[in-house]
Amino acid sequence: MIKKSQLVFVPLPAIGHMVSTIEFAKLLIKHNEHLSITVLLIQAPFDSAVHSYTHSLTSSLSVPERLRFILLPTHRDPHANSDQSSHPASFIERLIESHKPSIREAVSNLKSGPDAIRLAGFVVDMFCTSMIEVANEFGVPTMVFFAASAAFLGFILHIHAIRDRENVDTTALNFKESGTQFAIPSFANLVPASVFPTAVLEKEWDSFFFNRAKELRKVKCIIVNTFEELESHAVQSFSNGDLPKVYPVGPILSLGEDRFSKMVQEGSDVLAWLNDQPPSSVLFMCFGSRGYFEDGDQVREIARALERSGVHFLWSLRKPPPDTVTAPGVYAYPDLAEVLPEGFLERTAGTGRVIGWAPQAQILVHEAVGGFVSHCGWNSVLESIYYGVPIATWPLFADQEMNAFEVVRELKLGVEVSLDYRMGFENRGKSGVVSAERIEKGMKEVMEEESELRKKLKEMSQLSRKAVMEGGSSYTYLGRFIDEDVLN
Repeated sequence: MIKKSQLVFVPLPAIGHMVSTIEFAKLLIKHNEHLSITVLLIQAPFDSAVHSYTHSLTSSLSVPERLRFILLPTHRDPHANSDQSSHPASFIERLIESHKPSIREAVSNLKSGPDAIRLAGFVVDMFCTSMIEVANEFGVPTMVFFAASAAFLGFILHIHAIRDRENVDTTALNFKESGTQFAIPSFANLVPASVFPTAVLEKEWDSFFFNRAKELRKVKCIIVNTFEELESHAVQSFSNGDLPKVYPVGPILSLGEDRFSKMVQEGSDVLAWLNDQPPSSVLFMCFGSRGYFEDGDQVREIARALERSGVHFLWSLRKPPPDTVTAPGVYAYPDLAEVLPEGFLERTAGTGRVIGWAPQAQILVHEAVGGFVSHCGWNSVLESIYYGVPIATWPLFADQEMNAFEVVRELKLGVEVSLDYRMGFENRGKSGVVSAERIEKGMKEVMEEESELRKKLKEMSQLSRKAVMEGGSSYTYLGRFIDEDVLN
């Protein structure tokens, strides 16, 4: 007889990480009736999107059985300034560290109750790996839910191995300007230094990045939000060497629902506008929950490109938030005429819409959408593949440059506006202005009808759906994870 087991989840309080982590928890509950999950929610003090999402989780009446949410008490950081001028790496590290006492207490309560279920382990975010310390205190293993790509996971582990074994200070090398290409086992092609993630290019991220990579090697296994057919080379690269087991179980997406129902209602006029457009005729441009341009010249170059291309478009344009931590999701320009070329809105009134926040999944699934200019956050990449919408890549920060390189050069599922545009983490620093001519070229390429790219993406879209169905590759890996690492 199989005994019931429970897992404790500790997600990072960042919306792009939280949503996929919670969807993974729901997937586990649905997959196996002997499993229950308690999610410990850390509150992000300056992120209204995370606050709204955590509130919706803890107050929802439709939460699946055997899935419980506990909102941890807020801990004030005495070292953090109110304007969040400290570097994000140190802010994240202190935020996680400050919640360890309340996590210890919550887990102790779970284990000591009269109906306590066997604790099988912690499942933590890729940035919360310091929770290994707490899991060890309870005598259970730590497993990581990795919300980025398998190729990026391979990069992290490879860079750590170089530093650890050869004592090379990777940040001392001027990667971005070197023009050098590197052999990374999880990539089939040589990877140019210009697309390395921010964590390797900025000294402030060095210790944070190195510590997380070091801890990743100590966990029991790593669950990755990808599928084997998409990243076959990367997945196979983990079979060599002394590494934790890797389970590709994606694509894990938030389908058929939205975490911001009020905003969906506000965006319903956008969906109504799409209903009036011809199939595959609209170019959707959106840069994620933290995507914006501080430079007005760049906004005007985008507008010029849209007007010159003549494509129908839906452009999610948001102004910078009031500080570097708050997500800009709802920060629409009160007067678009201030940032757009004179007369642009009037001249494009029949072909396009400029909006603030956008219900991305609902837009991508719409039959009128034929292309997607994207920042290449991994969740957005997976959504575009699942819905079969080609990407024109325009990364901004974090791992997005590496994702853009993978989409265009490795997977050949997108076209390039840019691969190495970089604004630094939270838009610190700039890469210059991308010209209207370059943007227009990418727009036209991604909207090309009957292209080989579009055919290939349609095939991968079908594979992504099969992967999560019974008998599919991700479904099988999920079962192995439960049988070998949770219930065993």
